[in-house]
Amino acid sequence: VCDTGDQQTTAAVLVKEPAATIVEMLKDVASYEGEDAVFECRLSRETTQDAQWFLGDVPLQSNEMNEIKVQGTRHTLILRKVTLEDCGPISFKVGQHTSAA
Repeated sequence: VCDTGDQQTTAAVLVKEPAATIVEMLKDVASYEGEDAVFECRLSRETTQDAQWFLGDVPLQSNEMNEIKVQGTRHTLILRKVTLEDCGPISFKVGQHTSAA
């Protein structure tokens, strides 16, 4: 606000978060049945953008079978005690960026 006494004008500031990019891509993982499979990728910056893990086309959430962790710019997916049915593409998406293994 700028106020001169008899005149006043106002303006607003809008700050947008820059988009994060994936700087360390996912790598393929081979595990024996019953072991954990760990996938990691790293972003260019910490972000509040929605990041999502997928097994095939199915979005994953943290539960007793999957652990999803975020530590700064590092995003980790742990598939607990994998079975043969867990074989398939894993992908990580943030904004317009995707990495797959």
